Amino acid sequence: MQCPRDGADLAVEHHYGIEVDHCPTCNGRWLDHHELDALEATVESTKGQRRAMVQYSNRDSDINCPVCGKRMTAFNYRAYDLELDTCREEHGYWLDSGEEGRVRDIIEDRIRGLERAAGAEAAWGSFLSGLRGGGKRSSFFDRFRGGGR
Repeated sequence: MQCPRDGADLAVEHHYGIEVDHCPTCNGRWLDHHELDALEATVESTKGQRRAMVQYSNRDSDINCPVCGKRMTAFNYRAYDLELDTCREEHGYWLDSGEEGRVRDIIEDRIRGLERAAGAEAAWGSFLSGLRGGGKRSSFFDRFRGGGR
């Protein structure tokens, strides 16, 4: 298989435990269709999280699929400022040099955001429970309702 950027022969390598095709010239990587999910799953905190592919701003790519030779689609990965290329026939994804690291960074950022949101939701629930649960907080609010005189 040849690199869609420069035509060099792609070499098989193991990257994050995934067998990918690597271009020794431009340092790009070809991931088979299921391997992008596998790359996302290398972020430890993704266990049990939904990793469905989200594509924004699809447009024609400037490269062809190294498997079928058809023009690929470029898209913004998960609405971030990261453009990836995918085969319309679902053969795989082309990641230019450094983009595999950006994918992992984005997933880590999304997981941190989900954890912050879950923590804030739990704290808010605890706060509301305390308001309803009695004790000092309840007597404080009773004063405003006329019950603490």
